[in-house]
Amino acid sequence: MLDVKLCLKETGQRIMERRKKMGLTQEQLAEKCELTTQAVSYFESGKRNMRQDSLMKIALGLGVSTDYLLTGDIIDKDKLLLSEKLDKLTPKEIRIIEGIVDECINLYHKDA
Repeated sequence: MLDVKLCLKETGQRIMERRKKMGLTQEQLAEKCELTTQAVSYFESGKRNMRQDSLMKIALGLGVSTDYLLTGDIIDKDKLLLSEKLDKLTPKEIRIIEGIVDECINLYHKDA
């Protein structure tokens, strides 16, 4: 059986990591998602289960899929969100990002 408390804690950890990576406080994320700061705090700590609408608001506010928050898996929607960010860059900036991606592939997939 799936350990619900562990799932809540892992989901909360992903929310917190993404929020911090974006440079947001809990208050700022709460405001962006139209939630209370207390709710964000509870979700991040894994102390409270989220309703579907809250999960969707947080995913939207963090720019990730709900699947990523729940499972840590990157799905097509996450790739689409990344693609939308790339659309905001100049061709030169895209080539720089492409070089970074190539280096990551070489670094992390040497044996592949």
